[in-house]
Amino acid sequence: MAPSARPPRPSHPRRFGTSILPILLLLAVLILVAVSVGSWLQFTERQANDTVHAVGSGAADRVDVEATVQSVDAAARELVLRIRATPRGALGEEAGTAPVADLSLQTSEATLSDLTFRAHQRLAPKDVQVALTGGSISDYPFDAYEADIEFWALLGGDQVPVRMLFSNNATLFSVSTTTPAASGREAVVGLRLSRSGSLLVFAVFMMVVMWALAASVLLGAWYLTTRSEGLVWPALAWMAATLFALAAFRNTAPGTPPIGCVLDWFAFLWAETVIALCLITVVTTGVRSALRAAPHADDTPVL
Repeated sequence: MAPSARPPRPSHPRRFGTSILPILLLLAVLILVAVSVGSWLQFTERQANDTVHAVGSGAADRVDVEATVQSVDAAARELVLRIRATPRGALGEEAGTAPVADLSLQTSEATLSDLTFRAHQRLAPKDVQVALTGGSISDYPFDAYEADIEFWALLGGDQVPVRMLFSNNATLFSVSTTTPAASGREAVVGLRLSRSGSLLVFAVFMMVVMWALAASVLLGAWYLTTRSEGLVWPALAWMAATLFALAAFRNTAPGTPPIGCVLDWFAFLWAETVIALCLITVVTTGVRSALRAAPHADDTPVL
C-alpha cells in the first residue's frame, strides 16, 4: 500500500515588522547621534565666533576700539576689519559718541590705513583692510594665515590709553589670538586664521563623495566591459552626467577656491580622470561588441 502524501503545510505571510524594527531602531539611534554631534559642533563654533578678546589698558580715561573681522579674502591675502572707537571717561562726550578733541587711531604696518575723527563729531564705524602673511590659498581647505593688529591713539596730539575688543564675524574662518608684549597705552593682538570647522568638514565630505562617485563609475565600467554588454545607453548617460555633474559639485566648495588647490589634487582631478577613462573604455568595448554581434552582409539569406 502506497504511503499517503503529507498535506502541504499552510503558508503563513511573512512578518516584516520583526526584521525591520531593529533596522529602524538602529537608524533612529544613528540619526540621533549625528544630530547631537552636529549640534555640539555648531554650538562650539558659534561660541568661538561670539567670544570677545579684550587687550590693552583698563584705565578709566581711555579709548575703546571694537575691532571685528567682517570678511577674509584669501586670494587677495587680506581681511576687512570693522573699527568702532569709543572714548571713555574724560576723553569723550555725549556718552562716548564723540571725542573732546581730534582723535587719531594709529595702526600697525599690516593695516593699510590709519583712522582720524574730528572733535565733537559723532564717531561712525569704519572699515579697514589688513594684510595677511603666511599660508597660501592653494592649501585649501587646510590653509592658514597670520596677522598682527595694533592700535594706539592720539587725542589732541597726546597719546592716550587704548583697549581693544576683538571679535570675529567671518563665518568661513576661525580665529585664534595671541597677546604679544606691549606698553600700557597700546593694544596689540596677534591673529591666526584658519578655515572654520564646518567648512573643513564639508570640504573633506566633498573629497570623499568625489572618490565614491569615481569608484561607482569604475565598478560599472568593469561590469559592462567584462560582460560584453555592448552599448548600454542608460549607463553611458549616467557616466557622462557624472562627469559633468562632478565639475558643478566642485564649484560649490565654499570660499571659491581656485583650480589647483589641495581639494583638486586630492580628489577632483583624479576622479574626473577616472570617470573620463571609464566612459571612453565602455564606449570602445561596446562598439567592438556591437560590431562583432552584427550580421555580415554576406550572411543575409536570399529569398
